[in-house]
Amino acid sequence: MKGFVGVINLDHELDQLNELTYFRCGAAVPFGGRYRLIDFALSNMMYAGMEDIALFVRRKYRSLMDHLGEGRPWDLDRKRGGLFILPPDWHDPTDTSLGDLQHIHNNMDYFHRSSGDIVVNSGTQHVNKVDFNEVYKYHKEKGADVTVVYKKVAELEPEHGPCRRVEVDENGYVSGIHHERDHNNIYLEIFIMDKALYLDQVRYSIAHGKSYFFRDVIQHNPNGLKIAAYEYTGYNAVVNSVESYYKNSLALLNPDNYMKLFHEKPVQTKIKYEAPTKYLESAKVTNSLLANGCIIGGEVENSILFRGVKVEKGARVVNSVILQKCTIEAGAVLENVILDKDVHISGDRTLIGDVKKPYVTAKSTSV
Repeated sequence: MKGFVGVINLDHELDQLNELTYFRCGAAVPFGGRYRLIDFALSNMMYAGMEDIALFVRRKYRSLMDHLGEGRPWDLDRKRGGLFILPPDWHDPTDTSLGDLQHIHNNMDYFHRSSGDIVVNSGTQHVNKVDFNEVYKYHKEKGADVTVVYKKVAELEPEHGPCRRVEVDENGYVSGIHHERDHNNIYLEIFIMDKALYLDQVRYSIAHGKSYFFRDVIQHNPNGLKIAAYEYTGYNAVVNSVESYYKNSLALLNPDNYMKLFHEKPVQTKIKYEAPTKYLESAKVTNSLLANGCIIGGEVENSILFRGVKVEKGARVVNSVILQKCTIEAGAVLENVILDKDVHISGDRTLIGDVKKPYVTAKSTSV
């Protein structure tokens, strides 16, 4: 099998999670108790054996760099190849492109020096366990120039609104890509294609004044590429708003969802060594997901707590997502709430949001 060249393209992913993306890009947002959204795309690539992975980043990526480091959890801390975090080169005098084509143009050396022959492109707003080896096998069987990955959803949700839709003919090829909101085939921001063809299309698009690779090369398809559609049938959560983040976070409290996402192949993340969670005699915890390092003296129900959260005796946390190192003092009540990192809730405070629109506090605030 030919080697893969990984690209995680964050250029088009807007920071739409309000307070959660004030200080970080969407890919760096914590999710699932101990992970970041970027971890799922990186883990999928790791399990496909990728030795070269580039991140196209444009803004607010300090937190992302701190989380990723040299890429050791994903076996990317290598002497040759590995993990590359690539912002655009703002001072390239030959650059006439915009959008993500700017990133590709500015970082052509990455593609020329990488050992793989197949480009795998992914985003981070779809949380899933796509098997890229299976996608490539299907790609070869179809004799396609490009293969895009989609999921047919049983019921359309608000977070599916911004997603592209994929029309598929009876032979498994793409007959159209559009934004018609009543269509159920959701594009997962994943495609694969031969590296030589990929670079040819980049050069053609830039020469013709184009800006975005997927839109201008694959969706509009001016060169008549043969595009196959691979249907992914596993777990997929779309996280592109505060509401979808909250809903899909609490959905992990359903054991079936949790097993679909985390069973068999573990999701890799930055390693932190902390003591196990400590439950005091006064603690009462039901149907919740708690990471290590927490100290629980109060009541926690239907909630997700990240590392190092403190819930004092007499405090109550219900239907909430509490990020790292938050402190909730005695007597405080939180319901339908998202607390970003390092938030301090004083005693006897009550914060109640709506189940469809949670109350959100920004990082490092005190209430």
